[in-house]
Amino acid sequence: MTDVADDDLEPYEKLHRDGSLWARGQLYEGAEHGYWEFFRKDGTLMRSGSFDRGAQVGEWTTYDKAGAPYKVTDMGGA
Repeated sequence: MTDVADDDLEPYEKLHRDGSLWARGQLYEGAEHGYWEFFRKDGTLMRSGSFDRGAQVGEWTTYDKAGAPYKVTDMGGA
């Protein structure tokens, strides 16, 4: 992943239509960068992993509704 100074990262959150948290991470020059988490409408963690300037990289973990990891996908490029 490309190294970016913390000062250059912008915290970002996106909400579902009902106002619950959908995604949380950071942007660099308008693109997802670094570690991100995605949530279901009920607030449980659905997926987590890292982006490198908008591209998914490394291992991404998908979680079941109880919060336990059940799938890991290697996106490469890390």
